[in-house]
Amino acid sequence: MEAVQSWVEQSPYARTLGVQFERGSQEAVTLVLPFRETNSNPGQALHGGCAASLVAIGGQAVSRAALGESVGPFHTAGIQVNYLAAAIGEDVIAQASLLRRGREMCFVETRVATREGKPIAQGTSMVRARFGAPPAAAMTSAGDHGESDPGAMGPHVGKMPFTLERGLVVEHMTGGTSRIVMPLTPKNADASGGIHEGALIALFDTTGAMASWAETGPGRFKASTPSIQAQILAPPLEEDLVAYGRLVHRDEMAFWADVEVAGQATRQVIARGTVLYRIVT
Repeated sequence: MEAVQSWVEQSPYARTLGVQFERGSQEAVTLVLPFRETNSNPGQALHGGCAASLVAIGGQAVSRAALGESVGPFHTAGIQVNYLAAAIGEDVIAQASLLRRGREMCFVETRVATREGKPIAQGTSMVRARFGAPPAAAMTSAGDHGESDPGAMGPHVGKMPFTLERGLVVEHMTGGTSRIVMPLTPKNADASGGIHEGALIALFDTTGAMASWAETGPGRFKASTPSIQAQILAPPLEEDLVAYGRLVHRDEMAFWADVEVAGQATRQVIARGTVLYRIVT
């Protein structure tokens, strides 16, 4: 488990969050995330991107332990995260358990809770080992409308503790669409040099949420992400990422936004999926 623990704790992004590898086997891994102000939204609430990151890290950690480091590189081909409650100014613990091991894929469930046992998030991930195969030909992102209007909220989003730590830049956020850039910095990086999957999922979550806010505009509303579903098509590249969000359906307080994440320079699509967001207006 030394190689798995090293991957968890020595990835710059995970180290910036403060993720600690507590124990592990080929069947299960336990991670601890102590409270840090830089991992939070205003009011010391744990940012949803951190909970999603723990699901992604837990899934990869168990898969690496089950399949062995030699069959990499790895990427999370599919992930679903359900947010159950908020953690306010407190540590959280992630318990990742192997559901099924195949030749090249592992299915893992991860549960995130406070130290007192309050459930915070639950997720499943399907992690794929590439056995050293070269990258597949990537789709090219069509981008969006090209407008750059961050709206009334955009300038403030990047100033929240977690998003500020990530260096997120909201380029556009009006009319039910959003575009957010995540720079490749040490604080966002994996040990391989590209942007960490956990950081990518945090960008994905944020972009979908901002597409929903881009529909309603600011107000004294209560909001949260109930669920996200994403597919990561390949390990993230060594470049800045740009995420495009587009609201596709609204049913009263529920908002569904499609999200696509691509390399900013290469335009290669890295991830895609949907964010379900809730705004109580």
